[in-house]
Amino acid sequence: MTSTRSVQTPSSSSPRNRATWCWRSVAGVAIVVFVLSSVPLLGLAAPSSAAVGSSGVVQLTDSFTLPNGLITNEYAFWNPTASARRTSPTWELTSGSLFARYGRAWSGKPDDIDPDASSSNGTDSAIFRMVTRRRDFSNVSVSFTLRRDRFLSTLSTPAVAWDGEHIFLRYSSEVSLYYVSFDRRDGTIAIKKKVAGGTSNGGTYYTLASGRNAFSAGVFHGVRATIVDTIDGSVALRLWVDGRRILSATDTGIGGPVIPTGGVGIRGDNTEFTFDDFLVTSL
Repeated sequence: MTSTRSVQTPSSSSPRNRATWCWRSVAGVAIVVFVLSSVPLLGLAAPSSAAVGSSGVVQLTDSFTLPNGLITNEYAFWNPTASARRTSPTWELTSGSLFARYGRAWSGKPDDIDPDASSSNGTDSAIFRMVTRRRDFSNVSVSFTLRRDRFLSTLSTPAVAWDGEHIFLRYSSEVSLYYVSFDRRDGTIAIKKKVAGGTSNGGTYYTLASGRNAFSAGVFHGVRATIVDTIDGSVALRLWVDGRRILSATDTGIGGPVIPTGGVGIRGDNTEFTFDDFLVTSL
């Protein structure tokens, strides 16, 4: 995400504008861990995230075993006093809509329509930003299973290279976070950091590491990322895909101090996807 989509200054009447604060490009140094194991789409349940090497004390788990329907959306975030809003005890969405469908989580059919309280008029999930309410995660493993159903575009979100799915790590705010791209339209994988101050919606992105990897659509993959403080004060992140270690980086304070704690979550750009078994464990 080395270039940015054009966005406007957020206003109180436009949750879409405010939601686009979440990531558009990046650069820097860190080490992240991902593991993905393919599972056929039809007839089989998604693999448990525990199967991809999670360890330690469970800090958060969500298997999305809810009735089909909306879990929460950006309307609930930007309208905190609205009686009709639908909230989650675990998740906040600054953009997009999160649904439960057949015992899994789903982005819904992405579009660029600002949703109402129930997302019955649209989802705005072409720009999907989901993060935990809890913001004190530090040294953790984050794992889940995910199936990319399709890439797409809308009139306001044309196709770009960095479309795809990404993980939020130590998300402190829109301008203070790490994230890892594990499935992009252009096949790039990347570990990035955003710090306050700059032209990217109030921040600057630093690419900590990048590479390439193919991520097949239509099947579930087990995804795992780790982030750990090291003895010298840097932050180590690692990434594996399908059992292969494909990317690593270390943030030594690139662009600003290391980010000590924050939330975790998933970002999506112009992609419809289904995920399950979200698990955070201590390291």
